[in-house]
Amino acid sequence: MRRGRSRPAAAAPAALLLPLLLLLPLTACDRLAAAPAEHAAAAGDPAQDADRGRRLPPVVDHVRTDDPVVFLTYDDSAERDPALTGLIRERRLPVTLFLTDTVAGPAYGDLARLRPFGASLQNHTLDHRSLRGLPYAGQRAEICGQQTKLRSRFGVRAHLFRPPHGTYDTTTLRAAADCGITALVLWRATLDAAGDLTYTRGDHRLHPGDIIAVDPDHPTATNLTARTERLLDTIEEQGLRVGSLEKYL
Repeated sequence: MRRGRSRPAAAAPAALLLPLLLLLPLTACDRLAAAPAEHAAAAGDPAQDADRGRRLPPVVDHVRTDDPVVFLTYDDSAERDPALTGLIRERRLPVTLFLTDTVAGPAYGDLARLRPFGASLQNHTLDHRSLRGLPYAGQRAEICGQQTKLRSRFGVRAHLFRPPHGTYDTTTLRAAADCGITALVLWRATLDAAGDLTYTRGDHRLHPGDIIAVDPDHPTATNLTARTERLLDTIEEQGLRVGSLEKYL
């Protein structure tokens, strides 16, 4: 589509490359698309910023780990479904919610109440503008502006960032680094509107360390909570569990 702390022993910092809540309108990431092919050569290790002589944040769709975990992520504009929030609370699911201020802002109070149950609140820009091609000042305003919002509303210093629509450029990486972001988060698997998993690359099954993006509901989609429960069953059947992405990155 807009991330000391303890690190699980088996997690590695570098990753491969490649986007709840009173019926908010579907804007945000619309349908989650595959990560842009033009970025596939940009490696998962941090790039070097030649202009500033420093490392840029990696772009990840997968975490290198032998732990039997996958990571469940939602972008804003997901349905504000009491059943879903109840599921997160009941199972204490460490989901990652990437928030856009203009979309999720009215629900910030409810989102805050999910944090004690494991939900992580991360950056998805202020206004959900497509960043690729924008000048540095515009990209920095979108990313840093949301950093300020998250810090003032939740006391959260977000270190993970999902670019709107999954598109970005080197300027995005520079702006994100300057806003305190340590990784840009894409996805290897998507839970689509029909409740099926699709994959951006590799074989069509889940692997430890996969990042899964859950597509928001729309009028013809299977209920978001039902799709999430079905996904949790699939994860369990494959001998995996949901991990906390912010602790692995």
